[in-house]
Parts: sequence; structure tokens; C-alpha cells
Amino acid sequence: MELGHVVVLAGGISYEREVSLRSGRRVSDALRALDIPVELRDADATLLDSLTEDPPDVVFPVLHGAAGEDGSIRDILELLDVPYVGARPDACRVAWDKPTAKSVVRRADLRTPRSVALPKEIFHDLGAASVLDRIIRRLGLPLFVKPTRGGSALGASVVHDAADLSAAMVGCFAYGDAALVEEYVAGTEVAVSVIERDGVPMALPAVEIVAPGGRYDYTARYDAGDTEFITPARLTPDATERATAAAVTAHRALGLRDLSRTDLIVSPDGEVHFLEVNVAPGMTETSLFPRAISGADLDLGEVCRALLTTRLA
Repeated sequence: MELGHVVVLAGGISYEREVSLRSGRRVSDALRALDIPVELRDADATLLDSLTEDPPDVVFPVLHGAAGEDGSIRDILELLDVPYVGARPDACRVAWDKPTAKSVVRRADLRTPRSVALPKEIFHDLGAASVLDRIIRRLGLPLFVKPTRGGSALGASVVHDAADLSAAMVGCFAYGDAALVEEYVAGTEVAVSVIERDGVPMALPAVEIVAPGGRYDYTARYDAGDTEFITPARLTPDATERATAAAVTAHRALGLRDLSRTDLIVSPDGEVHFLEVNVAPGMTETSLFPRAISGADLDLGEVCRALLTTRLA
């Protein structure tokens, strides 16, 4: 089916706005290289009128953070009867909330680090010191602290010393109203992207992440040269099979559609631990999804075109 008016939706007002704009430009350029007419639009106050007055054939959302990944914008697209690539709103809401997503994949027999989710109010009302002491007794050290919602490692940190946990919580609350505190699992950090073909999810080659100092933070993610990415990941054949199967299982269990990226830790004994899933994977020059596409000897533009065409069928 021929693609006519395609809108790539990027930007928005989340903390990840700049990353989203870079992703949007990358997808737009890849599609234009195939002579597909593309309009790159921001998710701003003019969007609703624009989509109403000149409805696109299909939308490719590459919005990161709130609204882009929590299902809100997709709800709007459904209200307008505009087809779009990616997960439906309800599935987005489940995947966006990390504790909920962990519960869902755990029921699908995936292993995920033990954790505690704490709203800011509970942290303060019950006494920070007492709460933190109980967390350490239950989960031990080191710990990994991150917002229950959000991406790009904003507000995330590793805690090796009990004295540092309070500061990590404060830093986390700067980016969200609730914190997810997980036991830290040492091992090889990998990302496994999934794309659907004829409705069947297939895993792309796992991308191994070797960050400076072992910290895959915001800077390491988006500053070219700071992090080493190895595709395919240096895993045993058995661990590779487990990691790719885990990503497909998460995609299915969470009811996702078209594409996703699952972040995992493979421990030295080969066990795979689910961390989180992304319904709108980054598409920048340093992002993991395009690296997986290249690792599978596929073209980003061709993959995006296939996903768009599927939504028109």
C-alpha cells in the first residue's frame, strides 16, 4: 500500500524533549530517503487542529517520556481516528508504569529484580530514615533507584553505600513523584528490540552496552563516543536465546504492538533479568533500536515504512 501523508510526531514537553526531536529527525530522514512524503510535527497546542484540518494517512509517534509513552497522545489519535504505529493506549499505560510492568512480566515467568515502589508522600510522611533502613534490610546493597515512570536514565542512580540512599531518593523525586528501588543485579547490560512482521513479534540482535564507569546515564546514552555498543552482544548462545525470548515474552505479555525495546541484565550465570520496556524506543544516532536494526542487516527506513504500511492495512 502506498504511503501518502505521513506525520512523524516528536518533541512534546517532557524532560526528554530534545531526545525526541532528534529521534523524529532521524525517522523523518530515513523515510524521505525512500521518497516517502513526511511531515515532522511537534506535540504542541497546534497539533489537534492540524490533524483535524489535514488528517495524515498514518502517524509515527517518537515521543519520549510522559504523554508520548503513557498512552495520552495515542488516546487523542484514536479519538481522531488517525492510524498510528505502536502500542495502544491501555498497553502503554501498563508498560509506562515500571512496577506494574514488572508485575505483569513476572506473571509471564520472567525474572526481575526484587523492588519496592515508594511515592514521595510515603517517603516523607513515614520518616525517611526508617523507610530507607527497612529497604536496605529487605533488599540489601547495592541498590538501583529510578523514577517509576520516565526514561533516558533521568533521576536514576546506583547506591553502594547506605549513606547515599537518601540523596539518591531526592534526585529521583526531582523527575517523578514515586521511586522504584531495586536490588542491583551485576552482569551484562543488553537491550533487545522487537519488531512485528505480519503481527508476529521477532527479536532483533541484542545490543550490549558498555558504559564508562559502568554508568549508562543520560550523558552516556546520548553523547556519541562515551559508550561502547556491541552488536550482537557478547553472550553465550544459550544466554542470547534467553534474552531474545524474554524480550518477545515481555512484548506479548504487555500487549504491545509493532515495536518495543526491552532492557535486560544477564548475570554471570546466564540468568536474564527484566528491567523495563520501552514502547517508543529512541531513534537517535546513539540509540539502541537503530543499532539493532543495523545488526540485523536491515534498513531503518525500510523497517519504519513496513510498520507504517501495516497500520494502513
